[in-house]
Amino acid sequence: MTAAEPAGPPAALLLRDFVNTLDVDAGTEELTDPGRLALWLHGRGLVPADAAAAPADLDTALDLREGLRAAMLAHHGPRTVPEPADHPALDAVLAGLPLTVSLAGDGPALVPAATGVRAGLGRLAAALMESAADGSWPRLKVCPESTCAWAFLDTSKNRSRTWCSMRVCGNRTKTRAYRARRTAPA
Repeated sequence: MTAAEPAGPPAALLLRDFVNTLDVDAGTEELTDPGRLALWLHGRGLVPADAAAAPADLDTALDLREGLRAAMLAHHGPRTVPEPADHPALDAVLAGLPLTVSLAGDGPALVPAATGVRAGLGRLAAALMESAADGSWPRLKVCPESTCAWAFLDTSKNRSRTWCSMRVCGNRTKTRAYRARRTAPA
C-alpha cells in the first residue's frame, strides 16, 4: 500500500516509514544491504552522510523493524498498554540500542549512547519513546491482511481503523469472508 496518509507526530511517522521499508504486498525491500540501511538513515537525518553500516547493523535493523511490526499488529487488540513480556524479541533488540538522557538543546531528550549507524538505530528507539509520550504509539498499527502488513497511523476518532485501506485490504478480507460463508456446508 502506498496510500497517502494524513500528517501526524514526526516520531510516529518515522516509525511507520521504517516498518514500511518492507512492502509485503509489492514484495520490495528497501534495506537490501548495509549501504542501503545507511542511506535510509541518512535520508531521514538520523546519521551523517559518511556513516557506514556493517552486516550486523543491518541484522539489528531488520530485527528492530520486524519487532516493531509485531508490536504494531498487536495494537488492534483490546489492550493498548503492552505487558512487559509481550514482545521479548523487540525488547532484546532495544536493549542493544542504549539511550541516555541529555539536557542539551531544547530540553531533556533521549539520545543514543552509540555512534554511527548504531546511533541512527538508537534514534529509532528514541522515536518509539517519543511516540509513547505523545500518545501516538497505540495508534500505530499494521494492516492485518496477510498479503499486506503495511504500517499506518490510525487517525480515526475512536482508534477503530483496521486496514491500511478499506478500499483494498478491507474489501479483500470482507470478500473472502463472504465467499467462505456462501460455500460453507449447510
